[in-house]
Amino acid sequence: SWMLHPSNFLLSFCTHTQPWLSGSPYSLIQLLGGSSFPREASIGSDRYSLTTKAAATLGAGDLEAAVKVPPGADEYEWIAVKTLDIFNEINLLLGAISDFCTSESCPEMRAGKHYEYAWADETKYLTPTRCAAPVYTELLMKWVDSHLANKTIFPTEEGVPFPSNFIPTVKKLFRRLFRVYAHVYHSHFTQIVDSGAEAHVNNAFKHFMYFVMEFSLIDQKECTPLLELIQKLCGRLPA
Repeated sequence: SWMLHPSNFLLSFCTHTQPWLSGSPYSLIQLLGGSSFPREASIGSDRYSLTTKAAATLGAGDLEAAVKVPPGADEYEWIAVKTLDIFNEINLLLGAISDFCTSESCPEMRAGKHYEYAWADETKYLTPTRCAAPVYTELLMKWVDSHLANKTIFPTEEGVPFPSNFIPTVKKLFRRLFRVYAHVYHSHFTQIVDSGAEAHVNNAFKHFMYFVMEFSLIDQKECTPLLELIQKLCGRLPA
């Protein structure tokens, strides 16, 4: 399987995921010898230098400031870098919770009693299909990764412009990635608290929310399952 499965569930996530806590966000992947994940910016490009800046600003500890475009940087390049960064964080989180987010414990992809997410894509699942949470999240991460690997959407060559559908595509990615946090908080928060990982998961989610609010990537209605938490953690809500 492409997904990471650390044996000590959230301990590795706490120690290695958050660059504002302990160095590189990619440390856990390197330790576990992951296959094709995480994705990284291409060496020698402006995006690679922005990746370094992203890690440095996160290390400063101010999450709200860390999502803002650095002076002189291209906004779309920055959004591409941060999308990659947040994708990797969520990938690690999913690996960390895999011991207790199973098809038996989570036969549906839910965020509480009132919200269920069905999977659909452009190839195999042409109509919304109900599935267990780990099946949904695996399909989701493969789907997001396929977009990140698509050089017509996320160009890697210097001087190649971003396409006109770049922002609409990024919005779609984040709208679906939000559902991972919605499920985790509603279905697995007890385990997260019991593991002592609450503060670390909250920081990762704050990083996610500050970013999507900075660039208006998610509408408030998409965040309904977690609005109260978002207000508490971030002090404001998406428009």
